[in-house]
Amino acid sequence: MAGTPSQDVTALLVAWSNGNRDALNELITLVHAELVAKARRYMAREHPGHPLQSHALVNEVYLRMVDMRRVDWQNRAHFFAVAARVMRHILVDIARAEKGAKRGGGVTRVALDEALALPTPAAYDVLGLNDPLDALTTLDPRRGQVVELRIFGGLTIDETASVLQVSADTVSRDWTMAKAWLGRELARSETGHES
Repeated sequence: MAGTPSQDVTALLVAWSNGNRDALNELITLVHAELVAKARRYMAREHPGHPLQSHALVNEVYLRMVDMRRVDWQNRAHFFAVAARVMRHILVDIARAEKGAKRGGGVTRVALDEALALPTPAAYDVLGLNDPLDALTTLDPRRGQVVELRIFGGLTIDETASVLQVSADTVSRDWTMAKAWLGRELARSETGHES
């Protein structure tokens, strides 16, 4: 992953895990710009008027992660993987709240990828993506992680490979298969057919 040295982030993560609150502050300083850039790439696909902007989304991620206890941080890649998962949960929570407030209208949209060639539109509501992504993760945990890291974490193929400790070719294959599987499931849900 480009950006700050991995060993610096890993050392700060270990110190934070051991209760050093100053290490968390240093960690935030080191990774903030990169997290904001990832959030900005994701938020660019959101509907106009989304209640969170990229900086606010990153702040929400920090607020949730600061309360995490007993995380055995492995390295910088592990941190960004956890951040991606937290970001997904925040966006799902917001979409659920919006859907409840508007009784189903104005759901948050998320683009799977420009490369995703489906017979239906390539943008789906984040709630509509949540259940199929959970199902994919149950069937194939690594492919589910690939989707989460690529879509919600904004990671590249190489960054995702680093997080998952597999080759970039493996991530590319998983990404292709996961997009096809999700595309099929999302198309079924749009037409009302069950899996």
